[in-house]
Amino acid sequence: MKRHSPHLTPSTNTGRRNVLKGFAGAAAIASFGGSALAQQSKESPALAKLAADGKLPALAKRLPSVPLVVQVDKLGAYGGALRRGLRGSADHNGILRLVGNQGLVRWNLAFTEVLPNVASKWEVNTNATEFTFTLRPGMKWSDGKPFTADDILFSMNDCIKNPELYKSVPSTMAIGGQAAQVTKINDTTVKFTFVSPYALFLEQLATPLGQHPTLFCKHYCSQFHPKYNPKVGELAKAANMSDWGALFRSKCGDIEIPSRWSNPEKPTLDPWVVTEPYTGGATRVVMERNPYFWQVDQSGQQLPYIDRLAFSIAQDVESLMLDALSGKLDIQERHIDSLQNKPTLSQNMKKGDYRLIELVNAGSQQVQIYLNLTHKDAKMREMFGNKQFRQALSLGMNRKEIIELVYLGQSEPYQAGPRPSHPWYNEKLARQFTQHDPKQANEILDKIGYSKRDGQNFRLRPDGQKVFFSIDVIPTLYPDAVDTLELVKRHWADIGVDIKVNTIERALYYTRGDSNDHDAATWPGPGGLDPMLDPRDYFAAHTQGTRYAIPWATWYVSGGKDGQEPPESQKQRMKLYDAARATADIKKRGELMKQVFDLGAEAFETIGVCLAVNSFGICKNNLQNVPKSYPNAWSWPNPGPALPQQFFFTKT
Repeated sequence: MKRHSPHLTPSTNTGRRNVLKGFAGAAAIASFGGSALAQQSKESPALAKLAADGKLPALAKRLPSVPLVVQVDKLGAYGGALRRGLRGSADHNGILRLVGNQGLVRWNLAFTEVLPNVASKWEVNTNATEFTFTLRPGMKWSDGKPFTADDILFSMNDCIKNPELYKSVPSTMAIGGQAAQVTKINDTTVKFTFVSPYALFLEQLATPLGQHPTLFCKHYCSQFHPKYNPKVGELAKAANMSDWGALFRSKCGDIEIPSRWSNPEKPTLDPWVVTEPYTGGATRVVMERNPYFWQVDQSGQQLPYIDRLAFSIAQDVESLMLDALSGKLDIQERHIDSLQNKPTLSQNMKKGDYRLIELVNAGSQQVQIYLNLTHKDAKMREMFGNKQFRQALSLGMNRKEIIELVYLGQSEPYQAGPRPSHPWYNEKLARQFTQHDPKQANEILDKIGYSKRDGQNFRLRPDGQKVFFSIDVIPTLYPDAVDTLELVKRHWADIGVDIKVNTIERALYYTRGDSNDHDAATWPGPGGLDPMLDPRDYFAAHTQGTRYAIPWATWYVSGGKDGQEPPESQKQRMKLYDAARATADIKKRGELMKQVFDLGAEAFETIGVCLAVNSFGICKNNLQNVPKSYPNAWSWPNPGPALPQQFFFTKT
């Protein structure tokens, strides 16, 4: 069995990168002596008074015997309200990203390692088909009732496997099309068993979509479930709901719906609980500290430090910007983090009494260009399929000009692959053919059969047709990609290649791609910090996203039944990735993925422009323990994994 013992959160000082990649936290927990830590813990003055007045149990009875110890950068002070902005009535993920996802496990700050969270430890069998989690004895929901293995079994077996609630089991909880079998060993131990190896299960559990095992409180949510309440249909009718499933979701929510934050009666495991709900017509959402929250700092102080969260609801970005500039938001990146806003926010830092924090893009590439290597037209397929043709196009691109004009100098030339900060960074995959060398590009194109030109100096194919193709792009989603492609059009015209920047709406973009009717397309390249979770640019893995060879991806996901059989290099990468996905040992997994990256670099199938551009947010100067830099990703739902429960205010 592979075992994982407790770890502490790394220091929030991101300058110490080495600390983020590996640390030993078990000793610090052991030094408090487990249950002794709960005895020594301290709490906010407001909760201490309630306990003294007999309105709350003593803190030692509210904490688990083995609380999660968060190694904070600075020991914090209790108090204050943290202000953040939402946009409209469907910005529920803006709450999720701050409150965090209190799942069985969590990401570390560097987005490189999965750490204990609700589960204090786990064991994985040798072929990664069984995952046994140990919960924290004495842990409680926000209403003070025990949290046990029965809650996980209820969430998994009674809820997400129920077709009246979920049409299909969420993909994070299944492998090979079959859901995990979840069994109770005892009150604090549960086992997840899969039909085939699922070594990425822990990483998936650390993402927002991995929250289901800890999302539904059995003693509360079971009253809205027919297995436990035969009269639930009457409750649904009385509440004007179409069926019990609609009633259940309105009362207990789900990971990504507004009703998750609309019911103050619902118990949770979150640091703060809803007191003013997120409902239609609301102008703000308020959350107060959870008196039963199960985390403490290294001195034994119960978290969170901050008393409450106050989310103001704006109807547009302009209103959020005004609130940010006037100092009315304590931490905000969502909706205001465009490069166009950065100069204004930078110039007003003193006036708004805030600083800027860096959000590291989890993607790899800002504008990945996918030539369709499986084009329906044989001549186009032959042209795009020539690796030297792709190399010439890459050398003909002036990336430094693009970076300066479109991205305000905030990036660097890049192709694809894990970001430079990632342990799996591959120099060749990332940097080859990124220099601007039109002379060499012209020489290559002349050599491979495109030396003849027309009257406008554009190159001709051997069949006499102009070297021309269109690149699909969605302007409403990625206006920067449109600007980039307009510059690329000029650069490639200089080497005799003509393109059309084909701006289309999103539905048509997908229709053309799904039908394999596109010449080329562009999209931000993923997999910069999470290459295992989204490998589409490293081999044909995604039937919508692998725009350079969707039929190859179809072949892969169908097990060879559909699509087109890919070349040998692709098949090797598919096998290597499948092996990596089934490998629990991170070192061995990395060795397998290095082979994937090496083969991808040799094949050179896509053309990148620049490293995915980092973003930014604002943070009030008196808000402490906020990292200067952290990832920006849905899989790492910033700022949640930076643990806002350990943020605190200093007096001004």
